[in-house]
Amino acid sequence: MYNITAMTNRPTVIVTRRLPERVEAELARDFDVRRNADDHPFTRDELAAALRQADGVLCTVTDRIDAAVLAAAPLRARILANFGVGYNHIDVAAARARGLVVTNTPGVLTDATADLAILLLLMVARRAGEGEREVRAGAWTGWRPTHLLGHMVSGRTLGIVGYGRIGRATARRAAHGFGMRVLIHTPRPPAADALAADGVAAALPLDELLAASDFVSLHCPATPATRHLIDARRLALMRRDAYLVNTARGDVVDEAALVAALREGRIAGAGLDVYEREPALAAGLAELENVVLLPHLGSATLETREAMGMRAVTNLRNYFRGGEALDRV
Repeated sequence: MYNITAMTNRPTVIVTRRLPERVEAELARDFDVRRNADDHPFTRDELAAALRQADGVLCTVTDRIDAAVLAAAPLRARILANFGVGYNHIDVAAARARGLVVTNTPGVLTDATADLAILLLLMVARRAGEGEREVRAGAWTGWRPTHLLGHMVSGRTLGIVGYGRIGRATARRAAHGFGMRVLIHTPRPPAADALAADGVAAALPLDELLAASDFVSLHCPATPATRHLIDARRLALMRRDAYLVNTARGDVVDEAALVAALREGRIAGAGLDVYEREPALAAGLAELENVVLLPHLGSATLETREAMGMRAVTNLRNYFRGGEALDRV
């Protein structure tokens, strides 16, 4: 299962997926690293074994570390250093109950994910996915005035659900880059002057934001409270010519309800980078033309993935040197 570096008295860290070369080299400076040689998603048994065999586990979003996995005994691991900002795949309460520290990598993926949200917004509004598929299929017959007519983005209204680092970065891009009118929904809106600096026109209740927006972009964390936040009822509040973009977490959207809304033309389209049961898609989603589907690329730049890895390494170093982990959750 693992490639194992030379054994020393250094802490042993199991890395559940392959990371950028620079990150793996940095890990090897301070730890006995056990790598996932073929980069397969760990099974539950492999995750439990990692908890028994290593002092620390550098895990990712593909690792479902629930209470049953965390019940592994005897437990050797003392820290779960998550590669990513979201950690809904880890039962944090169960980890704490077993004395495990959990960390994440906030901040370093903000710009990459905000860029991708804007990319999806543009792609779905301008029907770029449909056009790209047409060209690749050899079905394009040449320019014509009524071919694949999409909609303008500039000057339209964007509703942002969730206003953390990524939501704010998306707002600034939309308002200052495309002249969009930006609305936000968040439990604790910033002060009016801070919103104005970001180009935000108003903070609204969610239902009002959905009804007022040409585009809705999701940036809220995945929690029990946000599961299926966008369900059939809320999709029905959106305009028929509106678009939904999700770069947050898949289970924020009721995917079956979204497929029905897209199929029936109750919203104009969607741009998705995350899915409710990754990598599986809801039945019928892939067959729809009015949706752009990306394979969870929100942080997928070399610069960002290296920065995420280095942040995870720093968390491990701080912890094992007796300091406080930088990004403890």
